[in-house]
Amino acid sequence: MDGVRRWVEQSPYAVALGVELEALSDTAARVLLPYRDENSNPGKVLHGGCAASLAVIGAHAVARTALGADSAPWHTASLQVNYLAAAKDEAVTAEARLLRQGKAMCFVEVDVATANGKPIAHATAMVRGRFGAEPAALAACAGDAGESAPGPMGPLIERVPFIGNRGIGVEHMTGGHSRLVMPLRGGNGDEGGGVHEGAVLALIDTTGAMAAWAETGPGPYRASTPSIQAQILAPPPKDDLVGYGRTVQRDRELLWADVAVADGSDARLWARGTVVYRILT
Repeated sequence: MDGVRRWVEQSPYAVALGVELEALSDTAARVLLPYRDENSNPGKVLHGGCAASLAVIGAHAVARTALGADSAPWHTASLQVNYLAAAKDEAVTAEARLLRQGKAMCFVEVDVATANGKPIAHATAMVRGRFGAEPAALAACAGDAGESAPGPMGPLIERVPFIGNRGIGVEHMTGGHSRLVMPLRGGNGDEGGGVHEGAVLALIDTTGAMAAWAETGPGPYRASTPSIQAQILAPPPKDDLVGYGRTVQRDRELLWADVAVADGSDARLWARGTVVYRILT
């Protein structure tokens, strides 16, 4: 458990967020995230990427403990996060529980709530241990047409505290498409030197949201992410990451955006997901 505790609390990304491991057993974990302005959206509201990060950290803490250190390296093969309410200027806690353990996979449920018990997010995750297997052969990412038009919102998005602290830059954001770049740097890293899965989820969430905004255009609207589904196909690389977003469906206030995440060197596909975004016009 010492190794798991060290990973939770000392990975550069977790340090940047301020994550604390409050409890850990073979079947459960509790992770605390104190309030910090740098983890917020405007108005001191917790960024959805932080809640997703807490979910994946809690899920990994349980899975790594249950499977044992020899099961490394690990990745979240599947994750579903539903956002139930906003946390504003307050700490949140993630309670992770083991649902089922297989030989190489653990199914974990995670509830994120405020200190007074208000539910913020609910997640289910499938974490896989690779037991030292050779790295996966990853497919090439299709990418996009290479356009560069960040639109009027692009520069503004980069000033959002949580997004700015990840170094995420908007390269393209128009016509229902988005392309965002997140550099490999200390505040985004895992203990092994690669990108932390929590940072990958933050990139997926933000890329999908920007694809939705690229569909509607800016305005005095209220918006949020009700749900994301994500698959991290392999332990993330030691490289910058590029998120490609595309709005695939709009039904009134709801938009669905598919996201692909590739590395910056040879455009291999490391993660993918779908972001359900809500814009009230």
